[in-house]
Amino acid sequence: MKRLLAALLFTFVAAAQAAHPGPATLDEALAQGKREQKPVMVDFQAVWCYSCYFMASHVLNGKEWNDLNTKVVFYEADADKPADKAWMQKLNVHFLPTYVLIGPDGEELGRILAERPRATFYTEVAGILSGDARLSKQKADAAKGSMAAVADVLDTYQLRYQGTEGMAWFDSLPAMVRNVSDKDKRVALAKQRLLLLQAKDRKDDKGIVDASTRVLAGKIGCDRPYVLDDLIGASESLQADERRRLLAPQEAPYKQYLDTQVFTASPACADQRSAVLTAADLDAALGDHEGEQAVLRKAIDLSREKLHGDLRSDRNLADNLRVYLVRAKAGEELDTLEKQLIAAYPEDYVYNYRYGRRLVENGKPAEGLPYLDAAAKKAYGANRITVASFQVKALRALHRDDEARQRVAETVAAEGKAFPEQTKKLQESLTAAAG
Repeated sequence: MKRLLAALLFTFVAAAQAAHPGPATLDEALAQGKREQKPVMVDFQAVWCYSCYFMASHVLNGKEWNDLNTKVVFYEADADKPADKAWMQKLNVHFLPTYVLIGPDGEELGRILAERPRATFYTEVAGILSGDARLSKQKADAAKGSMAAVADVLDTYQLRYQGTEGMAWFDSLPAMVRNVSDKDKRVALAKQRLLLLQAKDRKDDKGIVDASTRVLAGKIGCDRPYVLDDLIGASESLQADERRRLLAPQEAPYKQYLDTQVFTASPACADQRSAVLTAADLDAALGDHEGEQAVLRKAIDLSREKLHGDLRSDRNLADNLRVYLVRAKAGEELDTLEKQLIAAYPEDYVYNYRYGRRLVENGKPAEGLPYLDAAAKKAYGANRITVASFQVKALRALHRDDEARQRVAETVAAEGKAFPEQTKKLQESLTAAAG
């Protein structure tokens, strides 16, 4: 999903856990789970993950959370740390947050992607812990002719971003099972979702358009913004009239989705940010600039109303407000808010970095550099390289090339071995055209 954007996650471990720190690495967590015969729950998150803010503030706390921690070994994986990044690649994790539950025998029990309302999250976790989401069980039930199990297997491959593997498994089913299952609506939808993954892997815009259009015709709940986002992106190469004809049928159902699932007192879908930004993108693609601004302004006003002037009351909502203002190009409002966010969250690098970066990108390197320098003092791992890249850009724009080279050397010495691709790009930035 494109909106992996935005956010620093607070440590939300319960007081009892704070007194007894959990495992330091995922390998240690897995060893503990095997020793204690408990499943391991891995929370893949990052300091820039806005969805993680929502989960930390609204879901991963309270009695249900404390009860869950007695049943699992919990490990918080940081996408910016080398060892945890390696586990992300091993488990094919592409979206944050992702919660992966692994049994004592090492088999994945199931996973949950993206933020969820509290009740939904704990219901899904309970289902996974029951063993029903284990891929080996689903496949065994599918082989016996269960259409629900066939759909479950395909859905599991989709959650794991394994489109090719999922379709290969389906093709391996006996013809009798395939032919019957093709008539099942859930199976048909699950297959289209895997075909969409395959098309995205191939960067096949026509395939993405075809598959996403079919998926959007089904009941996909809170995934609607992400699939529509795929359709909008893949349609960019079309002629304007053709693109409007393709996207116009999505306008009414998406508005209904916003009104009934997102902009309500108790939203069924927790990711308001993606829902709003996709709505704005759809309006823009259809040439409805008034509609684009209207949905952004509605989200801005609702966010401010719920925050009551206290940016620390809800980190997810505060960061959503920032992004809505960026998208609405509300410069003065955004300047004020970003300075307030820096003051509200002085313990991390994120808002100094974002404000400094925006100033540099807007041609104000001298103003942006102090904020980037402040961010660099608190950054680490992969995000330290990201901050350094904009420090270099600012320094080169100010003709302070010696300082730029020093910044690169320091960052490469600290993080180069762990993140070779990013550090290579950082080094190349010294010779790229300045500006």
